[in-house]
Amino acid sequence: MNDYLDPQNAKGMPDLADSALALDFLISVKTGVRNYAAAITETASPELRAALRHQLDAAIHLHGELSSLMIEKGWLHPADTDKQFQLDMKSAQTAIDIAGLNLFPDNTNRLGTFATPDN
Repeated sequence: MNDYLDPQNAKGMPDLADSALALDFLISVKTGVRNYAAAITETASPELRAALRHQLDAAIHLHGELSSLMIEKGWLHPADTDKQFQLDMKSAQTAIDIAGLNLFPDNTNRLGTFATPDN
């Protein structure tokens, strides 16, 4: 693969991007659950505690929905550590491969690559 700007070389990237975004979102939701739980233990106001508990319940529900979606799509394997390990290794190798790409080649001229109107 020498031409990284050619759209043909982006094959499979939408799926990789979707799974990466979903994983990042899942990690953010987990962080939110932890933060809500900690905040509940730190507040003295019953009204605020109830509001935080409501937000905690919503975050736990969101975590469940997102986890189910990721399992359905094959992006998460919480019950099969071997499969999850293989998926994580593939993701790590993809990140290494992307880091090794020459994203700024000397010749970035794309004239003639795509259909352009005559001027």
